Amino acid sequence: SADEEMPGVSAPSVVAPSLNMGRLHGPGKGISSSALPYKRTAPSWFNKKASEIEDSVAKFARRGLRPSQIGVILRDSHGVAQVKAVTGAKILRLLKRRGLAPELPEDLYHLIKKAVSVRKHLESNRKDKDSKFRLILIESRIHRLARYYKRTRQLTPNWKYDSATASTLVA
Repeated sequence: SADEEMPGVSAPSVVAPSLNMGRLHGPGKGISSSALPYKRTAPSWFNKKASEIEDSVAKFARRGLRPSQIGVILRDSHGVAQVKAVTGAKILRLLKRRGLAPELPEDLYHLIKKAVSVRKHLESNRKDKDSKFRLILIESRIHRLARYYKRTRQLTPNWKYDSATASTLVA
């Protein structure tokens, strides 16, 4: 019957395509990641109120810090392991509530910043073919991410990446 295993014949292995943006243009597997705590509530020793944390998130955002930078400062200086565990909302959601969210999503912002720095490098090093190739990969990731953000309405439909004006976006 068809259900029986045939000796010497192995089932074809199916490899799922990588869905992670960082591993799009490289051979690395990159399976290391931070270990989030199992318990999703604030630790028993934590004695700050949620409103205090929300106010400090807003204060850091007004200083011009991005959500990931705010999280690092809160973790390292204020003892807040997970903002969501204390306040019930992630940093970006807290910023959106107060109208302080950055106009560009953070991952797109950093890709544009990287593209601007590579383009600046290429101005003085025209023969650097590898950097030119890497710039193409970076810009294709920017376009792919912009397509996603337009689809999910996090960017306006008429937003367009332009390498000539990109430095003003990240200034």
